[in-house]
Amino acid sequence: MPVATDVAKPARKFHFISGLPRSGSTLLAAILNQNPRFRAGMTSPLADIMGAVIAEASSKNDFSFDVSDEQRVAMLRGLVENFYAGQADVGVVFDTSRLWCSRMQLLETLFPEAKVIACVRQLSWVLDSMERLVRKQPVSVSKVFRFDTNTTVYSRVEALTDPRGMVGFAFQATKDAFYSQYAPGHLLLLTYESLVRNPAAAMRAVYQFIGEPWFEHDFDHIAYAADEFDARVGMPGLHTVRPKVEPMERTSILPRDIFGRFMNESFWMDPKNNASQVPII
Repeated sequence: MPVATDVAKPARKFHFISGLPRSGSTLLAAILNQNPRFRAGMTSPLADIMGAVIAEASSKNDFSFDVSDEQRVAMLRGLVENFYAGQADVGVVFDTSRLWCSRMQLLETLFPEAKVIACVRQLSWVLDSMERLVRKQPVSVSKVFRFDTNTTVYSRVEALTDPRGMVGFAFQATKDAFYSQYAPGHLLLLTYESLVRNPAAAMRAVYQFIGEPWFEHDFDHIAYAADEFDARVGMPGLHTVRPKVEPMERTSILPRDIFGRFMNESFWMDPKNNASQVPII
């Protein structure tokens, strides 16, 4: 009688999406999701949960002396794997968080083969996009600004670009990853401009970077929205993706002094800064 043998499934691959807000990360996830082998989404709580586990396994906890580094690695790797355990048919998972760029060394330890795709955009246009969302809700207030109703475009920009602000932290984390020793072979910067102007070329570069066979995407019929989450943070439309990928030319609504202040912050555009030869699309 023949003996049944189990054919082991290929190990699931994990990659990570990070970078700046309003720079195409949700659009990238929506495109990737068209591939039935892939699973991607908006920002997940995984990185924050991982941070809590790291803290409790550190000297913050009086009993942490009994937790070895090997146990910490096993717990954290298992946390990622089990978080997506319900996605049985998915071969490649992309988890999204602004925190991943600040944790390149950790990702290298947990998943040495993992890639990080950091979405970037000229900072002035990131701030312009955020301000547009604010102005769409004149009778509401956002959690992003701690529900403060007494703000101006100037104070909102200061809050966003603070090192702990939504844009400021992400910007510094992206720079941290870009200049780190862990960038070569692990980090790709995907510019918003390239993604919307030539999505096919940009996505082919992403596929090459992660080492996956090409899937023919439909860039005229993209679907993604997270209306409930966006409503909770007081920014409807924060994660809404237009059906067709295309550039939208417009004039900035920011005061000229604010727009000009951040125009030259695109560190990735100067080849002299790219000593590690990080691919920039």
